[in-house]
Amino acid sequence: MKLNKNIVISLVLLIVIASLYRIIPNRPFGFAPQIAMALFGGALFVNNKKWAFLLPLLSMFISDALYQLLYVNGLSQTKGFYGGQVTNYLLFASLTVIGFGVKTNKLGSIIAGVLAAPTAYFLASNLLVWASGGGYHHPKTFDGMLACLADGLPFYQGSLTGTAIFAGLLFGSYYFIKQPTSSTYTVK
Repeated sequence: MKLNKNIVISLVLLIVIASLYRIIPNRPFGFAPQIAMALFGGALFVNNKKWAFLLPLLSMFISDALYQLLYVNGLSQTKGFYGGQVTNYLLFASLTVIGFGVKTNKLGSIIAGVLAAPTAYFLASNLLVWASGGGYHHPKTFDGMLACLADGLPFYQGSLTGTAIFAGLLFGSYYFIKQPTSSTYTVK
């Protein structure tokens, strides 16, 4: 895909809007557009991987910087920058790789990506939290691992729902924009 001025402006707006949406107070746990952006970027920019990875990661970074600014000024309880954040960014980069396998013109492929990406993120992030002793510090046992996964279920549900809705918006908009339009009309 060739990047013209309108596409670049659209992508910049997407990044900014997604960054601002992510810091909205009291939004449902995990309900954010970044996983859908990773899928969409991977699917759309298979031949321009820089843009594929840039979409979700830049959006994450901007929203994390905004969170940090709010936190430092006492306007939010959520820190923007924290230990283990690099791991989170690597996990999001891996979701972009899942997007490389999504075909923008095949609904089944998009649905598979929408299910696979948040599931992969949920499993990887929660298993890493459990293995590192984070979260609620569950024991390093099978039951402790299951308890850690259970702790993440509200985020997983929101992540699945958010990814489905935002992917629908992104892939659906792209589908309709790509449809040929007829500029000639016949009058009968």
